Amino acid sequence: MKVSLFIPCFIDQIYPQVGVSIVQVLERLGCEVDYPEGQTCCGQPAFNSGYWDEARSIAEHSLDVFAQSDVIVSASGSCGAMMKIFYPELFQNTTRHFDALKLAPKIYEFSDFLVNKLGVRDVGARFEGTATFHDGCHGLRELGIESQPRELLRHVKGLTLIEMKEAKTCCGFGGTFAVKFPTISTAMGEVKCASLLETGADVVVSNDSSCLMQIAGMLEHQGKSKRCMHLAEILAQT
Repeated sequence: MKVSLFIPCFIDQIYPQVGVSIVQVLERLGCEVDYPEGQTCCGQPAFNSGYWDEARSIAEHSLDVFAQSDVIVSASGSCGAMMKIFYPELFQNTTRHFDALKLAPKIYEFSDFLVNKLGVRDVGARFEGTATFHDGCHGLRELGIESQPRELLRHVKGLTLIEMKEAKTCCGFGGTFAVKFPTISTAMGEVKCASLLETGADVVVSNDSSCLMQIAGMLEHQGKSKRCMHLAEILAQT
C-alpha cells in the first residue's frame, strides 16, 4: 500500500524523530511511504482562533498537495481531525467543498491506520518498561481514537501499560488556548501531571506531540523527571 505521510508543524520543527519513527513502522509493515514536500500547516491555529478566511487559504493548499493521494496518514490526532472533520465545514458553500469531502475519507490518524486499515496489532516492537497513555482531545472526541493505541501498546514486548485515572482529561494545551488562557491551561496541566505521576509509569505516551510538549514542560517546571514519547517512537523500537 502506498501511503502519503502528513507531518504537522510541531513534529516538523521540534520532534522530527516522530516522523522518522512513523516511516520506520510503516516500511516495516510493507508500506510504500510518500512524503509530499509541498505540505505546510493544516490551518488549525487560524481556524481555532476564528480566522476562517486565513485558515481557508492555508487549507486550500493542503487540498492541492494531497489531491492525488490514496491514503493519508497523520502523525497527530489534532491535525488529522482538522483535515478530516473540519475541512468540510471550513469549505462549506465554497467551490472547494467537494474537494474537502473527497479528501476526508482518505485521512487516518497513525494508530487508527495500523489497527483498522491494515488490521495490525503487533508491529514487532519491543520496549522494556511501563507506560501510561494520554488521550489527546481531538483524537479522542473527534476521531474516536481510544482503543487503537492501547491495543498496539499491549502488543509491545516487554511493555506494561498502566492506565491513569485522568487519561481522558485535557492536558490544557489546546494550541492557541494555552496562549490566551495560560492560568487555566496551567491548572489543567497540573491535574494531568498529578494523575500520570500517580501511576509510577516510566513513560508517558500520546498520539499528539503538542500534548506531550505541554506535559513535558509542566513536569520540568515541577522538577519532576518523566520520559514523554509519541506512540510511533515506542512502536519503532525493536
